[in-house]
Amino acid sequence: MAQPRVSFEFFPPQDLSGSFRLWDAVNALMPFDPTFASVTYGAGGTTRNLTQEAVKTLHRQTGWDVAGHLTCVDATKAETLAIARDYADAGLRDIVALRGDAPQGATAFTAHPQGFQSSIDLIGALKDTGQFNIHVGAYPEVHPEAASQADNIAYLKRKCDAGADSAITQFFFEADTFFRFRDACADAGITTPIIPGILPVENWTGVQSFAAKCGTAIPQVIRDGFTNAQRDGTTDLFATAIATELCDELISGGVDHLHFYTLNRAALTRDVCHALGLGGKRRLQNVA
Repeated sequence: MAQPRVSFEFFPPQDLSGSFRLWDAVNALMPFDPTFASVTYGAGGTTRNLTQEAVKTLHRQTGWDVAGHLTCVDATKAETLAIARDYADAGLRDIVALRGDAPQGATAFTAHPQGFQSSIDLIGALKDTGQFNIHVGAYPEVHPEAASQADNIAYLKRKCDAGADSAITQFFFEADTFFRFRDACADAGITTPIIPGILPVENWTGVQSFAAKCGTAIPQVIRDGFTNAQRDGTTDLFATAIATELCDELISGGVDHLHFYTLNRAALTRDVCHALGLGGKRRLQNVA
């Protein structure tokens, strides 16, 4: 069986210590030769300029294909497409196209009057340029704003029909969750590759909160496992074990690409990749 491809998500640093943490993470993950890396936008587009700079610097220093996140939040169409052109001018051909979260202080997404009204509109505009490989988001356990799984999948199909080249899922804890979603997408006529998003648990408290917001179910056996691991001081070992087991089951089920949400902390992602037998020897040099 061929080794799966991997990709990694980072977020842009906002200060010097954050910058060192990002580059430590990148250096630790260099040996795994990712298909691409992605860099997030902050909620409400709050890190727009930082994201642009991080995307271009990461590409320049590593030679990786780097996908900047683009959203529909708090920007005109012209401003959003100007960012895309800046990426293209820098030799970047991957973009993660998302609607985005509501700006800080708002309870729901409201489109900019001169902006893209939805992720579908943004995807279509990027596709029309003919310059980008477009990744989109997918929710294997139903988007919090979707009325049902059928509606959730129907909306993903609209994104795929608009021009998405791949879909990256929100994180989940059980392989069967992904397989059920993948099968339902195929039944709905979706042929776009669906890449499972993997979140090695660095912060159990934070993950529980995030899971509640995005509709990710946490099996009781995992809740109990972290309770015991916290008592025994073995949380990293347990987190590595469950993430490795999840990835192994996905690979056995035919998955050929894993996307890791690193949160700019590479240790667990690195350990999972090592446990899966991935990786080469290349390391980043001269980033200072």
